[in-house]
Order: sequence, then structure tokens, then C-alpha cells
Amino acid sequence: MDDVSLNSEPTYDEEFEIDGEFAMTEYIGQGGEVLQGDDPAVGMEFESYDDVYFFYNCYAKQQGFGVRVSNTWYRKSKERYRGKLSCSSAGFKKKTDANRPRPETRTGCPAMIKFRLMDNKRWRIIETELEHNHLTTPANANIYKSHKISDPGSKRPLPINGADQVQRIRLFRTVVIDADDIDEDDFRDNIDQGDDKLKLNPGDSQEMLKFFTRMQLNDPSFFYSMDINEKGCLRNVFWAEARCRAAYSYFGDVLFVNTTNLTENYEVPLVVFTGINHHAQTVPLGCGLVAVQTVESFVWLCRAWLTYMVGRSPQTINTSECKALQTAVADVFPRASHCLSLSDIMKMVLHEVACLEEYVAIKNGLTRAVYHSLRSDEFEAAWVDMVQSHGLQNHKWLQNLYEDRKRWVPVYLKEIVFAGMFPVDSPFQEYLKQHTSLREFLSSYDRAQQDIHLRETVSDIESNKSTCLLKSQLFFELQLSKLYTKNIFERFQEEVEGVHSCYNIRQKSIEGSVATFIVKEDVQVEENRKETRDFKVIYNSGDAVEVLCVCALFNLRGYLCRHALCVINQVGLDEIPPRYVLARWRKDINRSYTFDYRLNGIDIKNPVHRYDNLYRSVVKVVEEGRKSHDRYRFVAQSLMNKVVIQDD
Repeated sequence: MDDVSLNSEPTYDEEFEIDGEFAMTEYIGQGGEVLQGDDPAVGMEFESYDDVYFFYNCYAKQQGFGVRVSNTWYRKSKERYRGKLSCSSAGFKKKTDANRPRPETRTGCPAMIKFRLMDNKRWRIIETELEHNHLTTPANANIYKSHKISDPGSKRPLPINGADQVQRIRLFRTVVIDADDIDEDDFRDNIDQGDDKLKLNPGDSQEMLKFFTRMQLNDPSFFYSMDINEKGCLRNVFWAEARCRAAYSYFGDVLFVNTTNLTENYEVPLVVFTGINHHAQTVPLGCGLVAVQTVESFVWLCRAWLTYMVGRSPQTINTSECKALQTAVADVFPRASHCLSLSDIMKMVLHEVACLEEYVAIKNGLTRAVYHSLRSDEFEAAWVDMVQSHGLQNHKWLQNLYEDRKRWVPVYLKEIVFAGMFPVDSPFQEYLKQHTSLREFLSSYDRAQQDIHLRETVSDIESNKSTCLLKSQLFFELQLSKLYTKNIFERFQEEVEGVHSCYNIRQKSIEGSVATFIVKEDVQVEENRKETRDFKVIYNSGDAVEVLCVCALFNLRGYLCRHALCVINQVGLDEIPPRYVLARWRKDINRSYTFDYRLNGIDIKNPVHRYDNLYRSVVKVVEEGRKSHDRYRFVAQSLMNKVVIQDD
């Protein structure tokens, strides 16, 4: 893909020699040192594949890291047309069964550049990631193999050791055309060409540019990236506000990639990276537009999001059943636990069997198998019974779903953290209907964000000022009433009330500090029928107290279940152990989100807010000053005047 990480507009080529102040690098001298350097950037072009390698390798030597060729793509003619160079610490070594395996030296570093051969026969950088997840050591750069200066294709030393053999790289730069100079019809015609492109209506492209400009004025840290296909057509888009990254730092354990707009054929092909805040409310962590549901498009989008989040992957990712998205997530987030949306799958299953005569019985059997199985063998037996009882053995779709059961059935996901992410709706659900146009959505985006922020603020106020009515005399209920937000505490109270429905709590065995308890409860398995179930709870009274229940509600919802609470009460603990009081639900933590000027003005006590507000103001002044010669002179003279600021 040709990725244009544009916080700018379309570009046109102009060739530059690399002399003077605009040079990325002038020469590669002895030892491959870049005499005048700068960071790699999207849009830079080189005459050859080897020139790109030389440039990045010399940049790497200056920064203090090694380079390796991650991938090279070839055409059938064996001509190279695309490449990826990475930090030598990228990825991880494959596990081996050797007696003395080599120690792991890689860190999964995301730093890299991607480049491809363009129609003009130059090699253009199409994607960059400059941040490393490890320390770089310029002083020790010579320890890396890549800095021995060898041709990446032949591995032979290159002749650059003498003054007469200096390698010269020609760099081709681009000239940015101002948005005011773009003809709307020309830009739209360019976008409308080709198949692999966003379907935009007349005026949408200009509206998008205006939207990005407006967002940057309101938020200096606003980020967006555009993906352009080989024909120069807009294919995919990603954007995120500073608040998204700030929120992710608190609620980045679980991520839901919401693709409802794609699966239900909305006019706006929106993908929303969604998190759950401390009130169990959905919050946007980044947005994207996708032209076609392909692996390549989703990989680009996920990498754009991960780049903005500085390479920090979530623990758990929840997605729809889209195969292309599943493949992309596995590629971009290899260490995250990837699960499928249970609510989406249950809806699809019920839709598949809705036309059958025994629909109600199938629905009850499915619900029982999925939601009430405590062990995997229990689920498998219940599923087989349901399938055989209703003659569904040859239902291919259900067979495929069953084969993928370990990614969506709760009984297989007990070790995975979900933080209550069942189900999850898009944060923009109220503002985006099936036939809402892109222009309408972008114009209402600010209002939607304000409502999302306001909803959280109101919930914060309610949590801090209101007092929840206790429903028991158990001390741990009082404990969490002082710590958890109102919404989460009320959910936890359902488990407190459930303690009274549990009975016959007995210790089954004990081994050292580990005791096993059995807790009985009458569980509602059907609308008019309850069933007595035994729940095994393991209690470890060691230095780090542990309470593990077979129902695994803590990992699924983020708070202890009624069965664990029964055991805590039985053994005489007054408070819930600290490890089971999650910071993500607490109301007494000051979450320093990036300040939202559109709602609240400026906090003059915060230096970051002062800086951002001044930056935003100066940008507006500069915009006014460039409109005419007289305005420029007035603004320039005003800025050069000395301003005396007296301390309060």
C-alpha cells in the first residue's frame, strides 16, 4: 500500500539534489556515517532499493540500532517491488527444543520503514515507525552486523572506504500543495478512479480535509493518516484525538474493533477502536474508514492505530467474525489474546436457525450450553446434544462455528481478561444511522465527542457525590462503595445480593495454604426452571491471597463473583484482597486526560494546557497573517514586539 501519513494534502513530485539545508543526507562517508541527517519520512523517494537500505542503515547507525531486512516482495519476473526494513530487535525468535536454546535478544521492536517501487521507477517510503521499545546506543552502533556496510542483496562489502569511493544518494522530495489551491472537482475525480477506493460523494473529500484541519486547530496533538492505492485513489483513513491515547493509557487492557457499519452496509464505512471506561461506558480510541474488507486494508488500519499508540498492544482484542479482520489482528497483534464478539455470534446463530420449526428449543439449548457450562467437556456434551436432538449435524455454518469455539465460548476464555466487554456498541451509535452520509457524520463528530465526554463527566460527578445504599452488612460491600464508580459498584452489588442465594459452603480439601471449597447455588437455566450447581472455589491464604472460582467472573467482568465472596466471608476476611480491586474501576483516581478546550476553557495551572492553548491561538494568528501583505506586516510586527507578562 502507498501510505500517505498526511497531516497535509495531495503532493506532486519535484526532484531535488541533496545539497543544502533541505538535504536529508548529503553523503555516506567512511564507515557509512550520515554527514547531515534527518528522520525517514513518508514520501521520500530514492533511485534504487540499495539506496533506501543505505539511507536507513546510516540513520540507524546515528541513532544506535541495527537494521535487518524483514520482507522483500517480488513479482513473477523476479523484480523487487516492495520492501520492509526493521530494527534488528524486531519480532521474536522462534522457540526451539534445543537443550541450550539461545537467549532471547529481540524485544518485538516496532521501528521500521516500508517502501515500494513506484511508476516513475523510484523507491518511495510509504510507512514509517521511528519509536523503539528499547534503549538505543549510538556509542555502540558498530556492534551491529548491518553497520559493516554490506549490500543487502549480495551481502558483499561495498566499496566506500576511500574518499574517491563515496556513495552518493539522490533523494526526491515532494512539494505540498495548500488546501486552498486544490480544485474540488479535480480531487474528487482522482478519488473516483479505480476499484479499490473509498466511495465518496461530491464534496466529501473537501469536507474531510476541512474536518482534519478543524480538529487540528482544536487539538494540536490530533493525528490522521491516509492510505492511497497504486492509482492514487484514497483507500483507507485513520484518525485519533489526543484524548484517545490518554484514555488508552488507563483502559488499554481490552480493545474492541467495532465493524458494525461494514457488516450492516452503512453508507459510512466506519471502523471504531473502542474501549471501556471506569463507568463501563464505551469510549472511542480511534476511528477509520475502510474501502474494502480485505486483510491488507485491516492490516494498514491496525498498524496505523498501533503506531499512534506508540506500539503498545492491548491484552485482549475482541472483534467480529470477519475473517479478514481476524487475520489482520493476528498479524499486527501477535501477543494479544484475540476473541470473537459473543453477542454478535449469538445474534448470527439465532438468525441462522430462526426459520426452523424448533427455534425456541434450539435457542434454549444454545443458551444453556454457552452461558451455563462450567467446564469445556460440559459445553461440548451440551452442544452435541442440541445438534443431534434437532437434526443439525449437517449444518455447515454451525460446524465451522463449533470448530472455532475456543475463541468465543466463555468456558474456554476463563484465563483472558475482558473487563466486562459484553456486549459493546459503537460510541457513535446515536449519530450514525445506516443512511447517514459522510458529510453529515463529520459535521456531527464534534457534538458526538462532546456528548461522550459529557456523559463521562456527569458519571464522575454522580460517583463522587452520591452515596450508594448498602444491601448487606458485609464489610467488603462498604469497602468497594468508597472505591468504585457508581455504575460498577451497582453491578458488584448484584453479586453481593447473590451471596444470599448460595448455601452449603464446605471445605472439600486443604493442602498447605491452598484450600478448595464447594459452594452450591440454584441457577436459573431456563425461564421457569432452576438447577442446583456446585461451584469450586480455590482459596490461597499465602502472602498474595488468591480466590479463584470456576465461573471465572472476575476475568469476564472485572469484579469477584458471589461464590468467591462467600468463601472470603467464610474464612473471615473483612476486605477484598487488593489484587481484586481494579484501578480501572476506581473513582478516586485522577485521570489526567488531555484537556478539552471546547468544553471547559483552559486550566492555567497545567503547563501542557497553557502550551497547547497558546499554540492553538498562534496558529489562528498565522492563518490570518498569510491572507494578505498588510495582514502579514501587522502580525509580524505584533509578534516581534516585546510582551511583558507580570507574575500574579
